[in-house]
Amino acid sequence: MPPNVHLLDVNGPAHIFYEAREYGADIELHFVSMSDTSEIESSAGLFFSKLIQFNNFELSKNDFVFVPGLEYELLSDDTFIKESKPFFNWLHFQYTKKVNICSVCTGAFLLAESGILNNQECTTHWSYISRLRDKFPTLKLRKNKLFIANDNLYTSAGVSSGIDLALYILENQFGSKFATDIAKEVVIYFRRDESAPQLSIFLQYRNHLDSRIHDAQDYIAKHISKAFTIHDISETVNMSERNLTRLFKRTTGITIGAYSEKLKVERAIHLLSKKNKVEIVAQLCGFKSSDQLRTLLKKHKGVLPTDISSLK
Repeated sequence: MPPNVHLLDVNGPAHIFYEAREYGADIELHFVSMSDTSEIESSAGLFFSKLIQFNNFELSKNDFVFVPGLEYELLSDDTFIKESKPFFNWLHFQYTKKVNICSVCTGAFLLAESGILNNQECTTHWSYISRLRDKFPTLKLRKNKLFIANDNLYTSAGVSSGIDLALYILENQFGSKFATDIAKEVVIYFRRDESAPQLSIFLQYRNHLDSRIHDAQDYIAKHISKAFTIHDISETVNMSERNLTRLFKRTTGITIGAYSEKLKVERAIHLLSKKNKVEIVAQLCGFKSSDQLRTLLKKHKGVLPTDISSLK
């Protein structure tokens, strides 16, 4: 538990493991300070107290250490980094003993400071990828990944992806049904695995301030199951077709046609993962036939609907 910790980075995985314990899993939870203090203040102002000092623990390969994210300003504080050296040394030693080390969000920076991410595939929150790469160039950073599992090293993107990682660990430890039961208990009905992207296509390409293009994107999303033309969109946003086409590409970096295709692919994969029939999915995604859907999936994902189990 670092100072200025992000609450959901801690509470998300902690609650998943708490529920697993309630379901009978042999799990002990300990909340540990990475310094000699027993109390810290979170980034939201909520205090944690009665924390146990990290070096009180002798761990084994059956243990998991979760290092949650914290405010980036503290990660740039040389004094904090220097004072945390004993913790970094301890963490590195645990890793060499095959203890499972997990990070959530900017917790990856603390793992990197310990040296255990050197030449390792890893990830962090999408908005900190470039800063982590700049500070630690030997890392094999992967963008747009929810989490990456590599032997006894796990890194996740942050916030809700810490929950996904916790469920993944439960599945490996206690089986798929057990993990599914826990997901249902906490009202998570669409579990994401390590192949899922950090940002849904419904959120990508929206990092701009042009309200007309946002309106166009909203129109496409709302009419994904219907046939529409660029003229239909231009009428809605009060722009000429030519101007809309140019502005959409300049603002988002992608054409209207390509954006529409990506929306259809993501929706199709989600529907197919719910065991819907290919013909029904094709209809709901605005295709005239299931063959059109298969062609688009092969183009974007390299799979047929019959192989959709591999996508989860």
